[in-house]
Amino acid sequence: MPWRIFTTALVLALIGLSACGGSDSASTTTVSGDASPADVAVINGWVTALRQGNVDRAAGYFAIPSVAENGPILVHIRTTQEAVRFNESLPCGARLIHADSTGEFTTATFRLTERPGPGSCGPGTGSVAKTSFVIRDGKIAQWRRVGAGSGGGHVQSSTA
Repeated sequence: MPWRIFTTALVLALIGLSACGGSDSASTTTVSGDASPADVAVINGWVTALRQGNVDRAAGYFAIPSVAENGPILVHIRTTQEAVRFNESLPCGARLIHADSTGEFTTATFRLTERPGPGSCGPGTGSVAKTSFVIRDGKIAQWRRVGAGSGGGHVQSSTA
């Protein structure tokens, strides 16, 4: 009898755990704008991973090779480790709030947040920042900071 109680309790606990955690906001976010849902899913997946402090997962959204241009800094990403380092260099997290496409570029507007990991978004928190992306085969081939926001004056904290 104790074995049956233990087994029932274990099954109920596993069912309860499987219901926890809610949904991943990367897969359920609706964003204003005319960007393709596939591009929005990639961008939102990347920014959600970064906002959660998971730079390894964020790096997985980058094509190898790819480029990232953050203000005056142009990074040629040739390895996954270089993609990790680039993501680590972005002290702000962000929430995707809008995305529009023109030609091959999808320009995303973000609301900056703090995030776990190195750096601090500081006064940039709550600011708006924009990045233009080229998404190829479900990966970020180009990441280019554009337009609004400076992320509190830190060159590398303007988008993430």
